[in-house]
Order: sequence, then structure tokens, then C-alpha cells
Amino acid sequence: MDKNAKGLLNIIGPGSAFEGTINVPHSIRIDGSFKGKLITEESITIGDSGMVEAEIKAQSAFIFGKVIGNMYIEHRVELQASATVIGDLHAKELVINEGAVFHGNCSMQKTKE
Repeated sequence: MDKNAKGLLNIIGPGSAFEGTINVPHSIRIDGSFKGKLITEESITIGDSGMVEAEIKAQSAFIFGKVIGNMYIEHRVELQASATVIGDLHAKELVINEGAVFHGNCSMQKTKE
């Protein structure tokens, strides 16, 4: 596996369901359902039809669908208008667009200089 090949994308498509642990070195997009633990060294995108019940660790997160579980994000999290997040969030930056739902606690770390 070439960890230097940036831009590769893993996808769980609409109508697909997966349960377990996912650990990928590249970005991942979920438009189906996932339950378990998810770790990526790049970004995660949960599409409008995505339903995730998991602990998530990633560099950045873009949420359009539903997430139940705690998220540990190194940099930026964006909750789009269609997003629902239930769980605690740990990130450096958080953007919550109008219409998004967030139930949980948020912990934001200072950027190291």
C-alpha cells in the first residue's frame, strides 16, 4: 500500500451497510450506513444519506448526514445544514451551518505555534 499516494478515496455507497473497524490511510466518504470505529489519516465525509454510529478519528470532517458517536478531529469539522451530530466533538476548528443539529459537548484545542 502506497501511503504517499494522496487523493485516494474510499467509499461506502448509498444502500451499503458495514459494521466493524475501518482504518484507512486516505480519505473516506460514507453515503450508506456504518457502525463501529473509523480511523483515517485524511478526511471523512458523511453524505446526505450517510448514517454513522461510530467513534471517528480523522484530520478533518465534513458532515452532511447523521453521526452518533464521539469524534476526534485534528483540524476542522464542518456541519452542513442537513447534518445531525449526537456525541462529543474534539477539534481545533468547528463550523456549524444554519439548520445543522448538534447535541453534545465540544472541546477545542489551541493550535500549536
